[in-house]
Amino acid sequence: MAADSIFDEMYGLDGTIRSPYDGIAEWLAATGPATFATKREQADLLFQRIGITFTVYGNSAGTERLIPFDIIPRILTKPEWRILERGLFQRVRALQMFLADIYHGQEIIRAGIVPAAHVLRNTLYRPEMKDVDVPGGVYVHIAGIDVVRVREGEFHVLEDNLRTPSGVSYMLENRAVMMRLFPHLFTDNRVAPIDHYPSLLLRQLRSVVPPGAPDNPTVAVMTPGPYNSAYFEHAFLAEEMGVELVEGQDLFVRDDALWMRTTEGPRRIDVLYRRLDDDCIDPLAFNPDCQLGVPGLLSVYRNGGVTLANAIGTGIADDKSTYPYVPDIIRFYLGEEPILNNVQTFRCGRPDDRAYVLDHIADLVVKETQGSGGYGMLIGPKSTKEEQDRFRRLISDDPDGYIAQPTLALSTCPTFVEEGIAPRHVDLRPFVLTGRDGMAVVPGGLTRVALGRGSLVVNSSQGGGTKDTWVLED
Repeated sequence: MAADSIFDEMYGLDGTIRSPYDGIAEWLAATGPATFATKREQADLLFQRIGITFTVYGNSAGTERLIPFDIIPRILTKPEWRILERGLFQRVRALQMFLADIYHGQEIIRAGIVPAAHVLRNTLYRPEMKDVDVPGGVYVHIAGIDVVRVREGEFHVLEDNLRTPSGVSYMLENRAVMMRLFPHLFTDNRVAPIDHYPSLLLRQLRSVVPPGAPDNPTVAVMTPGPYNSAYFEHAFLAEEMGVELVEGQDLFVRDDALWMRTTEGPRRIDVLYRRLDDDCIDPLAFNPDCQLGVPGLLSVYRNGGVTLANAIGTGIADDKSTYPYVPDIIRFYLGEEPILNNVQTFRCGRPDDRAYVLDHIADLVVKETQGSGGYGMLIGPKSTKEEQDRFRRLISDDPDGYIAQPTLALSTCPTFVEEGIAPRHVDLRPFVLTGRDGMAVVPGGLTRVALGRGSLVVNSSQGGGTKDTWVLED
């Protein structure tokens, strides 16, 4: 990837400052390295006091870590955000329709757009959801769509996260820390607010209550517990929404309803924002070895006694093997061309694609279709011959389990690193909320940054950091 082929969000090819960054450029020029170092230390201290950590599984050196936070914001203009917003709404709307269809009439299968085997033999397809009418017709209440920028005005979707997308707490805390450390920047720049996300989420969740729910429905956040990598976020969102944080042991099923144990007696739950995978949600219906869920919950859900956000069975729509079909899914349901493009994708289950991937693996990014968090992935240009040979064997043993994509020239943003301020690659995860009356998204999202020189891996589990994301209102 040649340096001059990479879009820098602050600097043009001629070295001039792009207009959205004029104010930030002046701030950077007027601030010495010692001040930046001090402010970064203060930011780390604030995050430690807040307790905002994540867990790295399999790390014997200690699992709890702070996600590195960069104090130089990433900036989008209002027109850029409008393009993203329209594209996000279009994509999530089509994926909602896809889920409703494959669990009901399966018109897209009959039309030959998506093969039957791809859906019905996928382990993420839940036949238990066939012909279940979910409240408001909403399957994906919270979607995190990973977007990358490759040049001026051109964004691509890298991945859809429709099961239990995480990261919104970091988006909100990044903004809070920036406002505390650099209040003058928000005086000098008209930055769109994002702090209304929790109230917006609560409003959307309350809009999809099951039939017969009271006017003041009870919403709760369900967590696997404090050892989960995103436990901070679960507790944070429950507190910000003013609802209970519960674990499976706090809940029980009775009279075809879901109940929460309280000191004042049982209280019925109408909407459960669950941060627990399908396999663990009900040991009677799914994995009996996972005891984190609630026995009998699936039956209550199927009978309309409770709303689950997100719905059971959404994983089939964000599986990486479904990703290549999304542009056709948009065309099929909406009759529109995609606003946000996919990245070119090779499906290793296809003989021609597989042959190409095996021959060009050193130039490609290979992903396990059901992998996440940067695991099960090979960055070809950064890999060793031994790693490439191992992935060739994995692909040959399970072709349908892998896709491959060209190495994208992700845009870069100025980032404060050990050697000073330098460009680093970034992506963006906006969070789209869907309720009975439509979709909403706060202006911005979680910008993740690859902190290593030349690295394209932004995942926090793989050493990436985060930035505050500004959408300018001017």
